[in-house]
Amino acid sequence: MNWFNIFKHKTELHHHFGKAINAEIASNEEELFNLSYKAFENKEILNAYEFFLNSLENFNNDLSNENIIIKRDANEIKFELFQGTAKIIGKITSEHFYAEVILVKKREIGVALKRYILERNYQLTYARYSMDDENIKLKLFHDNITMSPQKIFFPIRELALNADFDKEHIKSEFNVPLEDISHIKIIEEQELKIKFKYMKQWIEEMEQKILTLPSNDNSNMQAFVLLNLLFKIDYTLVPHFNIYQKLNKKILAYFREESGTLESKNEELKLYIAQLQEMEYEEFAKNLYNAKYTFNPIEKTSHDDLSNFISESLLKIRWYKNNRYNQIIPTIYNYIAFYSLYNYGLNKVTKDLFHLLIEVQNPDFFEELGYKPYYNKEKDSFAIKEIKSKVSDIIEPNQLRFQELLDFGNELNFNSMNEFCNSFYLQIQNLNFEEI
Repeated sequence: MNWFNIFKHKTELHHHFGKAINAEIASNEEELFNLSYKAFENKEILNAYEFFLNSLENFNNDLSNENIIIKRDANEIKFELFQGTAKIIGKITSEHFYAEVILVKKREIGVALKRYILERNYQLTYARYSMDDENIKLKLFHDNITMSPQKIFFPIRELALNADFDKEHIKSEFNVPLEDISHIKIIEEQELKIKFKYMKQWIEEMEQKILTLPSNDNSNMQAFVLLNLLFKIDYTLVPHFNIYQKLNKKILAYFREESGTLESKNEELKLYIAQLQEMEYEEFAKNLYNAKYTFNPIEKTSHDDLSNFISESLLKIRWYKNNRYNQIIPTIYNYIAFYSLYNYGLNKVTKDLFHLLIEVQNPDFFEELGYKPYYNKEKDSFAIKEIKSKVSDIIEPNQLRFQELLDFGNELNFNSMNEFCNSFYLQIQNLNFEEI
């Protein structure tokens, strides 16, 4: 590890991690939303939509991600909005709002896919599937008579999220070529090879970890090891298509109470992980891409719910420590962050703090991606100044809105990785997001 280089993150580096948007909302997002509300009240429909659509734009390093492109003239607004594989094409007049996403060619679909699309129509609230002479589309149509920003936000979010999910599902389950995906970007081969290497390496480490567990009554410990690996693959490697669809199904099935014994659930995960271990690079590479995103797929989670989960997890760590099962403790400290990022709709502050913790816990992976490490495994030493600085960078811009949100860098314990993780989670629990 090139630890003695001057510590400096490359600001030009930007990799997508996890399912949430890795970007900043517009600094004037709230102002734009309020202006939209007032314009709708005054029946200035095109102005209202322009304010609203601009409020959805997101940024990295103050540069627009161009996740939404707006063109307006005197009588209408045309826009494109991006959500993963889905490109939403919209047209707005004073009277109507219309948007659509092209999924696949009509000629490509068989009976099974037709049945799936019909069933999906019953599951959607605002959008509807239909077909024209050429394509299967997901469409949204609204009258603008009593429109407001809230009334259009949820329909367009449903359209975008479900179109993206269904395009990935159709590609994976029905092996049908997708339409209108020229906007998604191929990942450079160097990055793909790094991610492929670490997937295989993490699987081997998982197998070795399981061998170190006690031979009797170790099902719960195995569960932490197996699930942590899948959450880690999902967040750090960000697979799509077939890998994500199967991984997500395995995780959902695992947490269903009726899906079997803990031992049988563990075996199911092991079988799937074995498939990932046998996967060739060419197949792996087909399942990764970069794209623009506008909406987070998970509803916002209260900080109290997150805090309760952390408390329960730390209690489990304490139990394992008291019973001298120390080998599982580092895994659970990793698991807490990955589980939270997978299952909870976190605000930007909490999400960025969890990401910082994951960077500290996984220095080799992030260094190969081009980032400077926060932790030296060989010396068991931390880049203390840089970690504190990063915590400040995450907290301070939000203190104007959340005046009781305190920088906690000086409260962290750097004596060991376990003590650092424990102190970090305790500080996340203590974050105060009360708005004055």
